[in-house]
Amino acid sequence: MSTKASSFGRDPGLQARMLITLLLLGGLYLVFVLALMAAGAGAVTMAVVLGAVAAAQLLFSDRLALRAVNARITTPEQAPDLHAVIERLCVQADLPKPRVAIADTPVPNAFALGRSQGSAVVCATTGLLRTLQPHELEAVMAHELSHVRNRDVLVMTLASFFASVAAMMTQFGLFFGAGRDRDGGAPAFAIVLLVSFVVYVVSFFLMLALSRYREFAADRGAAIITGQPSALASALMTLDGTMRRIPDRDLRAVGQMNAFFIVPAGAKGALRTLVSTHPPLEQRIDRLQRLERQLQHSV
Repeated sequence: MSTKASSFGRDPGLQARMLITLLLLGGLYLVFVLALMAAGAGAVTMAVVLGAVAAAQLLFSDRLALRAVNARITTPEQAPDLHAVIERLCVQADLPKPRVAIADTPVPNAFALGRSQGSAVVCATTGLLRTLQPHELEAVMAHELSHVRNRDVLVMTLASFFASVAAMMTQFGLFFGAGRDRDGGAPAFAIVLLVSFVVYVVSFFLMLALSRYREFAADRGAAIITGQPSALASALMTLDGTMRRIPDRDLRAVGQMNAFFIVPAGAKGALRTLVSTHPPLEQRIDRLQRLERQLQHSV
């Protein structure tokens, strides 16, 4: 194992947050199922369906996400430079090489997916490959590999699943409450609607808090793997500036992947920044600059 890989370690704060998030999501899911059971005779069937959907999400979420951004898995022959960068970083981070994908979109971004290190895939967009300098691209790919090493993608996938299902149940609560008789229909609808809304809100903010922290952790991991925090800081500023010039239609086309991108697509305005899945760029840059100074003093 390389010196950088051995010094990488695990982020105790991230590990604790992921554990707490999983426990809270499990409790939310239990409350959700109990509320459905109380709402009508068909609730048990619905709980089984939700379980099946959750399993399918875990098994096929990476394929669906890649398809959503028009990405394809590439071979070393098809993308030799990108594969070479990732192979070198995997040696430095002591990671098995993930599958490598390229998304055909002008939006400059990257993301990582996968239930485990062995099933991971890292994806760069064509916009990213055209925009960044080699040292910046290396830093961005190191950031995505840090997500793989931290195993935070699985928890984010679960959190987004709960939020999306609860949102669906909120929208269609009337349909699911319709199985009650005329006297019980209104209370059943109210229970489903209220619990679904609460589950959605709590799941959303759990995902928000974890997503912001995991970006800090991946920034730190990338800086340690490459030994160049300034390269990632430069890449983040370049991506943020380029993103502002991308047409809104292109940003909307990939917006559903915001929680997994290294830089959110189209997060503009104070309100959208408040509910962004990523911490403010200024905070990320400041932390990287502090880490740069620490690394320089330790040499």
